[in-house]
Amino acid sequence: MFRFDRKWHLRTFARLPIAGLICFAAALQAQQAPRVTIHWEKTTAVSRTTPTLQVVVNPELRPGQPLGAAACKALKELGADYVRYVPWLPYPRLAVAELEPPTPQKTSWDFSLIDPMTKEFFAATEGHPTVMNFSTIPVWLFKTDKPVPYPADPNQVDWHYTQGTELRDPSGKQLGDYYARLVSWYVDGGFTDENGVRHTSGYHYKLPIWEVLNEVDFEHTMTPEQYTARYDAVVSAVRKVSPETKFMGLALAAPSSNPHFFEYFLNHASHMPGIPLDYISYHFYATPTRDEKLDNWQYTFFDQANGFLNTVRYVEAIRKRLSPETKTDLDELGVILPTDNKAGDDVPPPTAYWNLAGSLYAYLYIELSQMQIDIVGMSQLVGYPTQFPSVSMMDWTQNKPNARYWALKLIKDSFHPGDKLVQTSIGSGDVAAQAFITPAGHKLLLANMRDRSIEVALPDAAQASALAVDAETGDGPARSVKPAGGMITMEPFAVTVVSW
Repeated sequence: MFRFDRKWHLRTFARLPIAGLICFAAALQAQQAPRVTIHWEKTTAVSRTTPTLQVVVNPELRPGQPLGAAACKALKELGADYVRYVPWLPYPRLAVAELEPPTPQKTSWDFSLIDPMTKEFFAATEGHPTVMNFSTIPVWLFKTDKPVPYPADPNQVDWHYTQGTELRDPSGKQLGDYYARLVSWYVDGGFTDENGVRHTSGYHYKLPIWEVLNEVDFEHTMTPEQYTARYDAVVSAVRKVSPETKFMGLALAAPSSNPHFFEYFLNHASHMPGIPLDYISYHFYATPTRDEKLDNWQYTFFDQANGFLNTVRYVEAIRKRLSPETKTDLDELGVILPTDNKAGDDVPPPTAYWNLAGSLYAYLYIELSQMQIDIVGMSQLVGYPTQFPSVSMMDWTQNKPNARYWALKLIKDSFHPGDKLVQTSIGSGDVAAQAFITPAGHKLLLANMRDRSIEVALPDAAQASALAVDAETGDGPARSVKPAGGMITMEPFAVTVVSW
């Protein structure tokens, strides 16, 4: 440990030129551990933030798949609120319940491939509110030059199913009716189809929140006016069959590029009378360049996160001005490496990447809690080669949760809405810190943003205990870390919760 000898330093300073003084000061600072200062008596905000995740439907989640079974078990054991469930476009047969247009003779309603995964999701999240988003609109509802085919094999990827920009029924009633019947299947025991035929499911699930569409379906093909009209049509129809459901809109992938969506959508005058604006949602993924490696990622991820946080502040200003009662769900937060969904993406990233991604989420959770964002969702539970492997919270080679999952679980188990954030500072740009007063006691969340061990000086360290997700935990849960000598050692990219 570096020891400070005042007389020696004064004699040394007197002999050093200016350049030497600068280098010496830098070396001295490097040897001094960052110190956390906490003012427990100074509340800066009361948390409204729920940490959670999203589950995106893909073939590995189908019953009988080992990775899917492990993922459902992990989801249940996590016990998170507001988990987002998204059947979406790459697999039309797993996401769209009516793939062919109805005729006077028959309809094509079919939930046989959709229900098994959806029922497992409901079972894994039983007792917790969820966010449902069947985001992909049947393509036959749009005007297209010719019928759009889709694979007969439900496991075959099809990135071209979503086509067309103009609805065949410009009033939106046909679109609303599709979603009302889909929702009725799950909440009302079934529905009556376009020909008056009753389809019975026997399900009576609760749908606390329904998110209307997703960015991949509309962000580059719809104007804010078109999206808002379709949101209103879907909400109007679904409310009739599920009056207790609240609604979420936008799900933008590039919020900084689309401020006009927020300005239009959050203006109540843009909607039909009585349409609720319960939630908005939008997303962020750090996206390094192909030439970057771990040494660069540790800076790129957090630099891009800071840009996103500026976007959040901007959107919050719009929301508070136009619709302050509307809540915010940032329901896709993560990293997408440039190698995903390309040849060779079956080679996993370095092990430290998963800890780095967990640290990024912890940093975002700290910052977004300070802004009182309502829901902060890690993306996503299951990815694997050809399906965004770098975004996965499950190790697809071992069928078990990875460090990203365990970082989320540590945060979710430690912090909740209603906790008090108190004034916290740390003398380092390499470690993020925020202290909370919780019903279980005083706690401190730390995130090491760098690929090196960092010692952090703690107040009342002798009375503290800690749990950490780091390189030593691997694909396992948080481990106990004992502060020593007034310090706690944070391994590279560690996420640590200190308790008093």
